[in-house]
Amino acid sequence: MRIYLGSDHNGYHLKEKVFAYLAKRNYDAEDIGGFELDPKDDFPQFAQMAAMKVIGDDDSDPRAILLCGSGQGMAMAANRFRGIRASVVHDADEAKVARNDFDSNILCLPSKILDKQEDAVWHDILDTWLETKFADAPRFRRRNTEMDII
Repeated sequence: MRIYLGSDHNGYHLKEKVFAYLAKRNYDAEDIGGFELDPKDDFPQFAQMAAMKVIGDDDSDPRAILLCGSGQGMAMAANRFRGIRASVVHDADEAKVARNDFDSNILCLPSKILDKQEDAVWHDILDTWLETKFADAPRFRRRNTEMDII
């Protein structure tokens, strides 16, 4: 599994911690930016880069993790690309559903919320999202296909 990480200025500090966490666990992670704290950067450019990386990757299970203030902007921008299923996740239960039911391939994290919590919260979210397999039930595949057609 290859994982691309991107963030705007709101998610920059948490992205650095997430990258270190993934490296410590030997995940194949690539930072796609922002590479410095720039209060004038815009989240859509990072969402687009991540979506294009996931779509164009020949890995069997490419994924991305995007961080911004609420997670919502990143998800909205990333979900404009066919084949992307970006999910805003606040806890491990949501992470499990995002992967199990929807085969989420981009995790969008709300840094303004998670920065105020213990690291164990986002650790649980990441671990659950990364380790949960897609259930691959016919109804889930059908719904994912319907989303790509819209």
